[in-house]
Amino acid sequence: MPEPVKKNVSAFAKKPKSQAAEEGSSVVFEAETEKSDAKVKWQCNSKDISSSDKFVITADGKKHSLTIKEITKEDANVYAVIAGGSKVKFDLKVTSRPEAPAEATTDAPGAFIAEPAQAPAPPAAEPNGVESAPLANDAPLANDAAPAKDAPPATDAPPAKAEEEQTPDTRQDLIGIFTEKPQSGEVTMGGNITFVAKVNAGSLLKKPTVKWFKGKWMDLASKSGKHLQLKETVDRNTKVYTFEMLVIAAKANFAGAYRCEVSSRDKFDSCNFELTVHEASAPEGFDIRAAFRRTSTDGNEDSGELDFSTLLKKRDSFLKSSHRAVQVHTEPDLDVWDILSHAPASEFEKIAFQYGITDLRGMLKRLKKMKKEEKKSEAFLKKLDPAYQVKKGHKIKLAVEVANSDVEVKWLKNGQEIHPTGSKYIFESVGNMRYLTVNHCSLADDAAYCCVVGEEKCTTELFVKEPPILIVKTLEDQMVMNGERVELECEVSEEGANVKWEKDGVELTRDESFKYRFKKDGCKHILIINEATKEDCGHYKVKTNGDESMAELLVQEKELEVYQSIADLTVKAKDEAVFKCEVSDENVKGTWFKNGIEVKPDARINITHIGRIHKLTIDEVKPEDEGDYTFVPDGYAFNLSAKLNFLEVKIDFVPRQDPPKIHLDCMGRTTDSTIVVVAGNKLRLDVPITGDPAPTVIWTKGEKILTEGDSRVHVDTTKGHCVFTIEGAERQDEGIYSVVVRNPAGEDTADINVKVVDVPDPPQAPRILSVGEDSCVVQWDPPSFDGGQPIIGYVLERKKTKGYRWMRLNFDPFSETTYEAKRMIEGVPYEMRVYAVNSIGMSRHSQASQPFVPVAPTSEPIGLCVDDISDTSISLKWRPPERIGSAELEGYGIEYCKEGTDEWIPAMEGLTDRTSLVVRGLTTGDRLQFRVRAFNMAGPSGASTLAQPITIREIMQRPKIWLPRNLRQTLIKIVGDTVNIMIPFQGKPRPKVTWSKDGEPLDATFASVRNSDLDTILFIRKTERKHSGKYELHVQIENVEDTASINLQIVDLPGPPEALKIMDIWGFNVALEWKPPKDDGNCEIIGYHVQKAEKKTMEWFTVYDQYRRTNCIASDLIMGNEYVFRVSAINLVGLSPEACNTKDSAYIQKTGIEYKPPSYKDPDFTEAPKFTHPLVNRSVISGYNATLSCSVRGIPKPKVTWYKNKMDITNEAKYRMLSKQGILTLEIRKPCTFDGGVYTCKAVNDSGEDTVECKLEVRPQIAREEKKAEQ
Repeated sequence: MPEPVKKNVSAFAKKPKSQAAEEGSSVVFEAETEKSDAKVKWQCNSKDISSSDKFVITADGKKHSLTIKEITKEDANVYAVIAGGSKVKFDLKVTSRPEAPAEATTDAPGAFIAEPAQAPAPPAAEPNGVESAPLANDAPLANDAAPAKDAPPATDAPPAKAEEEQTPDTRQDLIGIFTEKPQSGEVTMGGNITFVAKVNAGSLLKKPTVKWFKGKWMDLASKSGKHLQLKETVDRNTKVYTFEMLVIAAKANFAGAYRCEVSSRDKFDSCNFELTVHEASAPEGFDIRAAFRRTSTDGNEDSGELDFSTLLKKRDSFLKSSHRAVQVHTEPDLDVWDILSHAPASEFEKIAFQYGITDLRGMLKRLKKMKKEEKKSEAFLKKLDPAYQVKKGHKIKLAVEVANSDVEVKWLKNGQEIHPTGSKYIFESVGNMRYLTVNHCSLADDAAYCCVVGEEKCTTELFVKEPPILIVKTLEDQMVMNGERVELECEVSEEGANVKWEKDGVELTRDESFKYRFKKDGCKHILIINEATKEDCGHYKVKTNGDESMAELLVQEKELEVYQSIADLTVKAKDEAVFKCEVSDENVKGTWFKNGIEVKPDARINITHIGRIHKLTIDEVKPEDEGDYTFVPDGYAFNLSAKLNFLEVKIDFVPRQDPPKIHLDCMGRTTDSTIVVVAGNKLRLDVPITGDPAPTVIWTKGEKILTEGDSRVHVDTTKGHCVFTIEGAERQDEGIYSVVVRNPAGEDTADINVKVVDVPDPPQAPRILSVGEDSCVVQWDPPSFDGGQPIIGYVLERKKTKGYRWMRLNFDPFSETTYEAKRMIEGVPYEMRVYAVNSIGMSRHSQASQPFVPVAPTSEPIGLCVDDISDTSISLKWRPPERIGSAELEGYGIEYCKEGTDEWIPAMEGLTDRTSLVVRGLTTGDRLQFRVRAFNMAGPSGASTLAQPITIREIMQRPKIWLPRNLRQTLIKIVGDTVNIMIPFQGKPRPKVTWSKDGEPLDATFASVRNSDLDTILFIRKTERKHSGKYELHVQIENVEDTASINLQIVDLPGPPEALKIMDIWGFNVALEWKPPKDDGNCEIIGYHVQKAEKKTMEWFTVYDQYRRTNCIASDLIMGNEYVFRVSAINLVGLSPEACNTKDSAYIQKTGIEYKPPSYKDPDFTEAPKFTHPLVNRSVISGYNATLSCSVRGIPKPKVTWYKNKMDITNEAKYRMLSKQGILTLEIRKPCTFDGGVYTCKAVNDSGEDTVECKLEVRPQIAREEKKAEQ
C-alpha cells in the first residue's frame, strides 16, 4: 500500500474529482489554486493537453477548468492537473448508453464486488482528490503465500443476490480498531474484485496507516500496478477512513491467504481473509501453455521471461475440474536431456513449452555441466586454430590437414570465396596439407577465414596487428604575428597513419568555423591555423599509436620595425629630392606629411610603395618645398621625420682672377662637423666651390690621393660644384677626407670627417647560467663592435636541438645581457642564440649556445632522521624526493652546521647515490645540525633538515639478543654436517660477546666464533657427537647483560638391538622378543625393522617396518620350513648399520594345532531415552490439520506415549501418532478450540524414561459465509 501521505502544502484549494459520463456527452473538471498567478498544466496519461476542438482549457484567476467534448470510449483515461509542485490525478469513466442499465450496489459492510472478465473496470476514482496514484509497473502477485483452501466453483448467480446473503462480521476484538473488516471473496479468472476495510479515526490520536499482505510477509505496496491498486479515502465529517484493495484481471496465482494490518501510534489490529480464483471454462481441450506466463515490465503480456511457477503448485486444477473434460494425449517417453543437448539455445523456450519443463533454469545449469562430446570430423584431420595474429606488412600461412589427399578445398574470407589474384593470396596443396598464404597483410585482411571441404568447414580469425607509428620529424616551436597563418608539420614513419592533434590536452577537431585544418601529404601531417590569434597560444601535441611530439606556439601582436629611416636632405633649385624609408612589413601602407599637412602626389611629387620601401620623390625642388617631412605607417603610433633644406646659390660678380673658395656653410653636418653614412649606402660629398678660372680639385684621405682607379670611387667636377661619391660605403671608408681646390689665383682646403655606421657585430655565444622546470637564464657578452651607434638592446631566439626552426623570444630589444627564457618543455634539449640591435639595424646572430635541457631541481628529500650515533660519528638516512622530474638524479649532498653559526660544511666530497650516510670524524660533544639536498643537472633541491640539532655523543643502549625463531627449539644436526648459526644483537657501545658450552667457556679449537657490531656467528665445520649440548651466548655492556641459550643435538645411526629371542612357536606363528640398542644415536628410537629368512635360502623378507614395540609375532609362516629372524633399529637418521640375529631357528611343525578362540565380553550399548529435539509451543487455526514433532534417542527403542492435559490419548481417533527413525509426530486432525492445551510426549525403556511437553493454542476461524448457488 502507499506510504502515509505527508502533510505537504498543496497548491490547490479545490481539486478535481473523478467523474463518469456517457458517450457523446461533455464533462467539465474544475480546480481552484491557492494563488491567482499559479501556472496550471493539464495532462492525459502523463502527456500534456493543449486547447483544441476536443479539449477546452479555461483560466479565470484562481479557477481553472478542463472541458472534454463529445466523449468516446477512448477518452476513458487517467487525467492530471499540475500546479507548482502539486499534482492531482483523477479518472474519467465512459459508459455506453444501455437500454436497461442495471448495476448491483450494496451497502453491506465488508462486501466484495465481483465484476465479469469481459468488462474490466478502469482504476477506481479517488474521492476528495487524494494526491496519490498506483505504480505504473505491471507486477503481478507472487505465488509464495500459503495456498488457499479449495473452494466450490463460482456460480452464475447475480451479484446482488450474493450480496444480500452476505452478513457482516460484527465481532469486535478487545483492541480492535476496524469498523469494517475485509471479507474473503471469490472471483473468476480475468475478473475484478475489491476488498474494503474501514477505520473510525475519531478516537485515534494519529492518522491510521494500513498495510496489505499476501501470505505472511509479502508487502503488497511494492506490487501496485496493472493488476493491483491500493486506494485510501476519508470522510471529513465522520472521520471514517476507507481503504480499498482492487484486484484487476485476476489470475490463478492470485489465490491465497491475505492479511490487512492497521496501526495508529499505540493501537494495532489485523484481519485475515482469503481470495479464491476460479478458472473460466474452456470450450475446447486443455492447453498446457495457459500455465505459462511471462514477467514483463512494459505491460505487454507477450514480452519478458517465462515463469513456470504456476505449474509448481495447484497443477491439479488444470487436470481436474467438475465442469469440463480434459483430453490427455499420451506420447512415448523422450529423453529431454538429449533434445536440449542437441538444440540451439534459441529453441530452449519452445522445448519447455512442448514438454512441460517446470524448472528450465535448473535444467540448463545441469546441461551446462554435462560434457558434450565433440563429433570427430570426417573431412579434417587437423583444423585451423581458433585465431591467428600477424603484424601489418608481414605474411601469414594458414594450414589444415584433410583426410582425403585428393579432395578440393575452398577458402572463404568473411563468407566470400577467395580467388587467386596476383601475389596477394597463394594456395598450396602438399599431400594431405592445404595452405593459404596471405602476403603483405593490411588492416583489410583482419577478418574471419574459413576452409570448406564438402559439407564441413573450419573457421578461424586473423588479427592484423598494426606496428607503432613513430614520429620521424618532430614539431617545431613557432612564434607568429597576430593574423598570420600557422602550419605545424610533422613526419611519421608510415604513410596513411592516423594521428591525433591536441592543444593543451584537448583534442582538436574540424569545427564549423574551419579554424583548424588537417592536411596529409604522404608521411607528412600538417595542422593549419588560419589567422592565428592570442587564443591560439599554447602547447600543441601530435600523437600516434606509438609516439608523440609537442611544440609551443606563441602569437605576438605585430610590431613594425624600421630597417632604414628617412634622412635630412639639402638640395639646390631644380634638383631632385628623394625621401626613402624601409620597414619590416611589406603590406603596411603609410601617409606622407609636410609640416603636418598630407602630401598629395602631382606632376612634381611622386609617392611610391614597392615592397618594404616607401619613397617620396620631389622633382625640380623649389624654395617652397623646404620644410619638415614625416612618414606615418598606417595602424602604428609612430612616425619618421626628416628635414628638406633648400640651397640657394647666389652668384656675385668677381674679378676674373678670383682665388678658389670652398663653401661648406650649408652642408648637412653634425655639430662636430662629422658626416654620418650608413654602411652599404652611397657616400656623396657635394662641395660647392668658386674660383676664376675654374679650380682643379684633389681629394685625399690621409696621405693617399683618391682617384677613380677604385671602381667604387667617383669624382665629378662641374661649374660651382665638386662631387665625391663612394658606392656602398664600408667600415674602412671612415676617416677624414681633405679636398684641395687650386687655380692661378690661389688654393683652398677643407677637411670633412666621415663616419660610417653599421649594424653591430654579433654578440658572443650565449652561456646558460641556470635552468628551471620550463625556463632558463642565459647570459652573453656585448659585441666587440657596436657599429658606431650605441647598442639599443638584444633579440633572442631558441630552437629544439633536433629541430630546424628558430623561434624569437622577444620583439622589443632587451637592454640587459642576462635574460630569463620561459615557456619551454621540460626534458627537451634546446639551443639559444642572440642578435644585437642598434639604431641602424640588427646584427647577424651569434653562435648557438651549448645544448641544454630545461629541468627543475627535485623536491627535497624526505624523512631525514638519525639512524645511529657514536662519540665521533653519526649515521643518517632519508628517503628519495617525491618528485624527481625528467632529469636523472645525480646524488645527494650532506652538510652540517655547528649550532650558533651559519657556515654549512660538506660532510663528504662529491655526492652519494645512496639514501644513507655515516659521517665520521666529528668532535664529541658538539651540537650539529644536518641537512641533505638532492642534486640533478638543474642544481640542488631544497634542503631537508633535522628537526633539532644533534649532540655528538654515543647513547647508551641496553644489550639485547634477537634469537631467531628456529633456534628457540632444539637444533638437530647429523654427524658430519656443518653448523653455521648467526644471532643478531644490539647494544651501545659495542658489547662484549662470550660463548659457553654446558657452563664452560667455549674452546677456540672446539668451535669457531666470529663477532661483529651487530651479530655473532658460531661455526662448526664438521660436527661430532661431542658437539651436542647447551650453548649459551652472553652479551654484556658494563654491568648490563643479556643471555640466550641454544640446544644443539648431534645425531647418528643407532646401534643394533640386543638379545633377540624366539619366545614361542605355535601353528604358523613365531613370537619374538628383543631389547633396545645400547646406542640410540643420540635420539629417540622410532621403530624396528623385523625380517625373516628360510634357513635353506637365507633370503630375507620384511615382516614389520617401523614397528614400535620390542616384541612381535611373525605370522603366515610356511609349514615344514625352518626360519631365522633379525631385527634392526630405526631412529631419526635411519636404519642401524648392523642387525641383531636370532641364535636359534624356528621350525614350523606339520601336525595340526587346535585353535582356542579368545573370549570377549559383550559390550553394553543400552541408553536411557533422551529427547534430542523438544516439542515447540504452537498456535494454529481451527479447521486446519496441525502436527507436533520431536525427536528421541534411546537403546533399546523406547515406548512412546502421548498425553493431552496428562490424559492418555493413544486410543483417540482424532490423533494420529507416527514414529520414524526416532522422529515422533502427533497429527491432530482439524483441531477445534477444545483441542488446545498441554501436550506431553513420554518415552520409556528399561534404562529409564524422559518426557517433553508443549502448549497448543487453537484460534477460532472466522466463519465463512457460504454461498448457495441458485439456478
